[in-house]
Amino acid sequence: MEEKSKLLTIGQFAALHGINKKTLMWYDEIGLFKPAAVNPENGYRCYSYHQSPILETILLLRELDVSITEIQEFMRHRCAQNMKTLLEEKITDLDLQIMHLQAVRKTLQNHCQSMETLLTMDLSEISIVEKEERCLVTVDIDSETTFEKEVELITAETARYRLGRLHDASYGSMIPVSSLRSGNFDDYTKLFIEIPFLEKKKGIHIQPKGSYIRAFHKGSFDRIPQRYHAIFDFAHRQGLVLSGFSYEKGINETVVDCVDDYIVQIEIPVSFFEA
Repeated sequence: MEEKSKLLTIGQFAALHGINKKTLMWYDEIGLFKPAAVNPENGYRCYSYHQSPILETILLLRELDVSITEIQEFMRHRCAQNMKTLLEEKITDLDLQIMHLQAVRKTLQNHCQSMETLLTMDLSEISIVEKEERCLVTVDIDSETTFEKEVELITAETARYRLGRLHDASYGSMIPVSSLRSGNFDDYTKLFIEIPFLEKKKGIHIQPKGSYIRAFHKGSFDRIPQRYHAIFDFAHRQGLVLSGFSYEKGINETVVDCVDDYIVQIEIPVSFFEA
């Protein structure tokens, strides 16, 4: 206990807390954190070991991006209740940051998976894949919806779900299988936005878990009906029933400039014919 009662130089105290002594000098100048004593002869600042918890509180708040003004206000009215309230606010902020970083990580994983697909894919292949359930935000469109209106709708939903940037989600379009069977290959009825960690709630479209036909189309959209005919032929040979929607999503937009190089991934829920 006697050792802890001794005063430390500003350099020793700064080193103890892993900061620059200029930080302590600044805190002193603005009245945020004063030394325990100042040598009257040379003006050297000295600190007590018992001041450590207070400094660590200040450093913690700074690490949480609490402004100097907020910290000064807190220090003037320091008590357990105010500390609890302040920390609860910062915990909420941290939770939001963590959710955002998790969403960004998920988006990066999706992009990485798309690049892996690009490097290994056979564009002519049609396959069956298993997919987990996904929650999608959708906006309704029709043949009369202009591109400008589509951008407006997407922007509104992006703002509604507080997406800071478009890269926080992936986008695509949906066309009913019934329209495809009728030969209406332009009958897109929805745009979808896949937001990482989106929870089920009213108004959310559920892309069901299960088996999907997956195929790819490269180039002009004028030729996409040919790809759908190939998908129908594949499904017939495999004894598969297509249902719901076809989900189309570009997978190489970030690495191409020409529309002829654009690749669309097509996924459609399927089930097997009952014997």
